[in-house]
Order: sequence, then C-alpha cells, then structure tokens
Amino acid sequence: MAKLEFDQLLDAGAHFGHLKRKWNPAMAPYIFMERNGIHIIDLYKTIAKTEEAASALKQIAKSGKKVLFVATKKQAKPVIEEKAQSINMPYVIERWPGGMLTNFPTIRKAVKKMSNIDKMIKDGTFDTLSKREKLQITRQRAKLEKNLGSIQDLTRLPSALFVVDVMKEDIAVKEANKLGIPVFGIVDTNSDPTDIDFVIPANDDAAKAVDMILGYLCEAMKEGLDERKVEKADANAAEDQEEEAAATPRRERKSKVAKKERVKKEDKDAINASVVSKYAKDADVEE
Repeated sequence: MAKLEFDQLLDAGAHFGHLKRKWNPAMAPYIFMERNGIHIIDLYKTIAKTEEAASALKQIAKSGKKVLFVATKKQAKPVIEEKAQSINMPYVIERWPGGMLTNFPTIRKAVKKMSNIDKMIKDGTFDTLSKREKLQITRQRAKLEKNLGSIQDLTRLPSALFVVDVMKEDIAVKEANKLGIPVFGIVDTNSDPTDIDFVIPANDDAAKAVDMILGYLCEAMKEGLDERKVEKADANAAEDQEEEAAATPRRERKSKVAKKERVKKEDKDAINASVVSKYAKDADVEE
C-alpha cells in the first residue's frame, strides 16, 4: 500500500485550519503554527494519525465487521459515497436520521418497509393498487431510498464510525459514544477531538484532502478484506484435507476387508478344486 506523502497533503490543502479566533484549544497538540490569523496543522502528525487509523480499520475489515461512513457536508458527500461503495461499506451522506444507532431496530423496520415495497413491485401486488396509492408508495420508496438506501445491507450495529467534520456530525458521534462504538474522524482546528477515538487532524473542508485521506484508509480496509478471503480459502482447504485424511483410513480398512474376503474365496476355491481332483483320481483307479 502506497504511503501518504507530506507534499501531496500540502498540495491538497490538508494543512489549512480555521481562523485563530475560531479554534478549539483541545486541538493545540496538532497545530504547527499560525499564519495570517489562520492555524496551520502539523501534517507529520496527520500522516502518523492516519496510519494509526488505517491499521485499526484494516483489522476491523479483516474480522468481517462493518464501518459506517458519515459525511453530510457538500464537499465530502461524493467522496464518501465513492470510497464506501468501493469496499462495500454502509454510508450516510444525507441528513443523519436521529436515533440511527441508539434506536437501530426502528431504522431497520424502515429499511424493511423499503424491501417490502420492492417485493410488492416484483410479485405484481403494486399493479393492483389505485393510481393514488401507487403515487404515495412510490414517493415513500424514493424518500426511504434517499435517506436509508445506503445502509440497506447494515443488518446490525456497525463496529466503528468514520466521520468527516465531527462538529457537524455531533449527533452521530454522541450516539456512537453512548453505545461504545469507536469513532474515527477527520478533525479540523475548530472541533473538539475529546470524544474521537482516532483523531486525524486535517482540513475537513478541502475535498481533495478528504479524498486523499479516505483513499488511503479504504485501501487499507481493502487489504484487510483480501486477507480475510485468503484466510477463509486456506481454512476451507485445510478442512478439506482433514476430511480427506480422515476418509483415507476408512478406504484402507475397506480395501483390507475386501482383500481378506478375496483371499478366503480363493482359498475356498482351491480346496474345492483339490477335492474334485481327488475324487476324479479315485474314480479313475476304480475303473
């Protein structure tokens, strides 16, 4: 996996923080300097923290668990959608539905409703409805698809949350904290990193910087998924070998039994032939 380069992050504008008067003092360890009233983020710490987050996310992906990506700000939405889809992970790019984590069963019911509508369309039930009912159901389906379509495959709570702009997505962060779900986040100088388990200090308004960091993290997760496939294949191969090894003695035992039966049969045939030969000789003598 290619490493994050300092110059690339610099060109992407990942080092630009917010105005000094808008800063959060908790971000002081990640600030390199101030220039023209704007805080400059220490990119060496950005690289170190991104690598740390990548290692953790790789292990989560390798274990077969899901990471929920969240970004509802305009600059990050297309990036999150593209990267999350590339590794088949759930994401939220529209309004965060309150209680999505803390009231997950209700969210699953809404997703199931969407599946039921799809089933109605397939089995022909939808065609028997009136024009007004069709319109209402179609609108409901479109709304559900817009808000929840990207988490349709999320059948249980995610194992981790990845957030772009933790200040904007504070409700999502609070819900994850309440449930003990680890939070990964791109944190700017105006945000509070206290509730973020894996802080990645960077400019969360620069689409290019977000794309670069997310690309690196998703590449690490892809490696984890590939390793999981290889391990599963090796495990299946080992299991097949064990079954074959267990079956071999049985085949050998059957072969030995069959051989013994053949030997017994051959011995019996030889005895019979001997008896017949003896009787034949006796008959010749009598004649």
